[in-house]
Amino acid sequence: MLYDARGNRYVVSSPEHLRSLGIAIPDNATQAARERGQWAAAAVAALCDWPAGARPADAKAHRSDGLLVGPFQAQAPFDLLIVNTDGTLAERSGNGLTIFSQALHDQGRVAPGQGFTLNVHHDKDDAASPVPVSVEPAHVEGVQGFWLDLGRPAFGDQAVGAQGVQRAVFNDRPVYQVPGLAAVNPQWSRSVFVRIGNPHCVTWLDSPQVLPGMTALRTPQLEAALTLIAFAQDGGQGCGLPCPAGVNLQWAAWLAPQQLAARVFERGEGATESSGTSATAVACAAWHVGLVEAGQVSVQMPGGTAPLKLLAEQGELVAVQLFGTASLQP
Repeated sequence: MLYDARGNRYVVSSPEHLRSLGIAIPDNATQAARERGQWAAAAVAALCDWPAGARPADAKAHRSDGLLVGPFQAQAPFDLLIVNTDGTLAERSGNGLTIFSQALHDQGRVAPGQGFTLNVHHDKDDAASPVPVSVEPAHVEGVQGFWLDLGRPAFGDQAVGAQGVQRAVFNDRPVYQVPGLAAVNPQWSRSVFVRIGNPHCVTWLDSPQVLPGMTALRTPQLEAALTLIAFAQDGGQGCGLPCPAGVNLQWAAWLAPQQLAARVFERGEGATESSGTSATAVACAAWHVGLVEAGQVSVQMPGGTAPLKLLAEQGELVAVQLFGTASLQP
């Protein structure tokens, strides 16, 4: 089943369906994560690639942004795996979790209005697994969707395991310069590192007019340069700088009070129309440098706008919530 959330598209598949295709995935999520090298690439090829001759001339390499595998049990909490199109696993995906929540609802696995927990399993050494996410069905401005509690953000180079970065200043706040990004574009020299389940590098620009366009992000030369920076070293595509395990890249700018604009280049996927966890990282980074206050914040991306809530206590962010909706695609 293919779903869309703010222009982010994921295929949802049960472990049983993968096994029916001859893909030998274990029936335990922890083991499946540890052994993803034995089945993930085949699963992506079977479910995320374009059928032969069906790829439009202007389309990206895959028909979806990834694969959501689960649930591994009949009742909550539900285990799942978020598989990038390069076969690696992600710790979180806001749009992916929204899609998986909608799929559970459509399959009748959760009752209408019932909250539940998702446990995301992965194989990263720099973060705990599984990563729990609380989900609450809700209506926002008349739209049915889900609030995802993505937890408490952490900031700084140590939070994401960044190496070889330099200190910089933005909006009178300390930030970082990532040499690889600054070498690609000198304007990309003021970044905030955020871990919100997975690692992010949010680069601040002076206005939304200078945000990179989606077409530019997908040109072969720029895509190759950003892949070296964003993708994990052990995947064979990244250089391990600034982060050996890879890092999601965002470019962001202030639009209006409590409103931000962003572009996204994901590790394991590349340029994408939107990303819920990236929007969350952008909002957290904006709070960190004093561009927004705690409360409701919106992040505009080419695929859509993400509503968020930043919850602060005694001058620190203690939780971030993301609202999302998803729809089944033909």
